[in-house]
Amino acid sequence: MSAGDTNIAVEAGPPEARAKAPAVTPPRDIRPWLILPAAAAVLIVSLLPIAATLFFSLQQSPGGFEALMADARLWGAARRTLLLTALALPAELLFGLALAGIFLGRMPGKAVFVSLLALPALVAPVISGTTWRILFDNDYGPVNYILGWIAGGAVMALWTNDPDFAFSAILIADVWQWTPFMFVLMLAALSNVDRSQLEAAAIDDAGPWRTLYGVVLPAIWPAIAIAVLIRGLDLLRLFDVVWVLTRGGPEAQTETLSTVAYERLIDGSETSATAAMAFAVLVVVSLAATLALARLGRER
Repeated sequence: MSAGDTNIAVEAGPPEARAKAPAVTPPRDIRPWLILPAAAAVLIVSLLPIAATLFFSLQQSPGGFEALMADARLWGAARRTLLLTALALPAELLFGLALAGIFLGRMPGKAVFVSLLALPALVAPVISGTTWRILFDNDYGPVNYILGWIAGGAVMALWTNDPDFAFSAILIADVWQWTPFMFVLMLAALSNVDRSQLEAAAIDDAGPWRTLYGVVLPAIWPAIAIAVLIRGLDLLRLFDVVWVLTRGGPEAQTETLSTVAYERLIDGSETSATAAMAFAVLVVVSLAATLALARLGRER
């Protein structure tokens, strides 16, 4: 009896036989073709802007990649972007992990406190930057007032206008806004740590640090890797807070790659160089994401 005859026999049989009939699945050789339209649409939407950026970067007005390599302002912005990422990312991760450890156990009103702590991550970066610009105001902002109260004298720090303070102001604003993002992810990861392993560590008289390094961190490492990847890529294209707080000043001391690209784009005089810059950043970010995801996949 052929497969088709078997299917006909099952359909014609009693209800018990029809209930036990296996689900019909498409042959494996046609499955890739079923997702081809959706995959093609995603590729077109993703690759067209990239192709357009590469096309404009290769135009000779006024030099594309040649101008990019000789651009001192761009390299300065790249250094500041990397420095900001190197400082903000570990701070946000450590603060988020510490807060998650505090709120890990049961406590009265835990849901309310967690919701309140997560609010900064839900605020638009432009609003966050505007809020911190008001807080850092040298005449009416509460930051200088609080520092003066602690120091016992008036403090007139020009947070957004002084090159010695502007970078720190951006760093503080970014850490304030995105530490809650790390906190929520770390709290979820810590809540899923195997309790039996923690109990075994307690039986072995493992101290807090040994338990942290031997049990907790290996268990939540995938969550840490994903959180670091997301925030790292976001910091590499940081724009909103910088633009609202300092607009890249004073004296270009807080410019990032995104602010330089934006200024040149709206100026319209360096289209090729701006496109080359955008394409270079896109390549670097894509390579970083690919390598990080590949390493994470191998470790899992």
